[in-house]
Amino acid sequence: MDLDLSEEQKLIQDTARDFAKAELEPVAAKLDQEKDRPTLLANLKKLAELGFMGLNVRDEYGGSEAGVVSFSVAMTEIARACASTAVTVSVNNMVCEVIQAIGSEEQKTKYIPKICSGEYPAGSFGLTENCAGSDPSGMGTTATKDGDSYVLNGSKIFITSAPYAGVFVVWAVTDKEAPKGRGISCFLIEAGTPGLTIGKEEHKMGQHASATNELIFDNCRVPATALMGKLNDGFRIAVAELAGGRIGIGSLGLGIGLAAMDYAAKYANERVQFNQKISNFQAIQWMIADSYTELEAARLLLMNAAFRKEQGRPYAKEASMAKMYATESANRACYNALQMLGGYGYTQDFPIERYARDARITTIYEGTSEIQRLIISREILRGLAA
Repeated sequence: MDLDLSEEQKLIQDTARDFAKAELEPVAAKLDQEKDRPTLLANLKKLAELGFMGLNVRDEYGGSEAGVVSFSVAMTEIARACASTAVTVSVNNMVCEVIQAIGSEEQKTKYIPKICSGEYPAGSFGLTENCAGSDPSGMGTTATKDGDSYVLNGSKIFITSAPYAGVFVVWAVTDKEAPKGRGISCFLIEAGTPGLTIGKEEHKMGQHASATNELIFDNCRVPATALMGKLNDGFRIAVAELAGGRIGIGSLGLGIGLAAMDYAAKYANERVQFNQKISNFQAIQWMIADSYTELEAARLLLMNAAFRKEQGRPYAKEASMAKMYATESANRACYNALQMLGGYGYTQDFPIERYARDARITTIYEGTSEIQRLIISREILRGLAA
């Protein structure tokens, strides 16, 4: 059993860490407080040039072919500095991977290189709806065949990077008579397509620099060639790709948790109360010990899920375990870090309050912790019944 990273994986980890320290960390607070999108987009372009937008994408489409483990460690390092940047990178990689997995050759060569190179600052997923969050099979957006076109009507919510995305992967009902979840198809829709409107931006608790918007489809006509994969097979695709996305979000959560505890542990080693460093107190030591132990366990769960995916082995249960545990551990770590800083941790003069806000959403998007528990238990029970 070899738990060490390969030389290539270490290089990617080091490159991500160095870039995050030099370019992301100094501007993270400004991005958060001012929603400084020009700086965010400039940094996304630099990350694209370094190869971070297609880490598990083949070279022929402009990707890095570095694999899922490399993607996970890179996400962790980027998220240590700026969660808003990290979530955009994660979604971009997901969009590239789903196009690579089920897109036509024309779709692959047209869209993936544009995301990998940074020509498109981002790609977006259009899955969640007002009445279809944890239950995406209940979506209401429709795509009706009309000659050699499909006409989409409906709306999506909570769409990451919508205002600056170059292309959207959108799911819509194409067979209203099919059983729930069976009549859904997947489409690639370019930004600026008539009938597609970017709706209101959400005012969020955290990850402020990452735009989250509504998508509105009003008789949005796309060519039949916009269909990606098989007709009425889109829900299966969505479920499969969300499993991979959970590795990215779990890694993102891990990065936030590590950043919070690194800052708090250093603070505790310098802060003096009762004539000694507060790191001498058992209460503080136990917070440090518990949080770092949980975060290390999360890292190992993520590495296991990433390795299994990279090897082409089943990984849905492992990805759900990793995502649930990593994101919940990150939230606990941020809470402990804030407690260690006391009143200072609650102020914007210190980064802990931003980490705590940024970490909170990680237990919700890409599948809530409750949904992860359902997936895990179902997989275990299915195995016992076999």
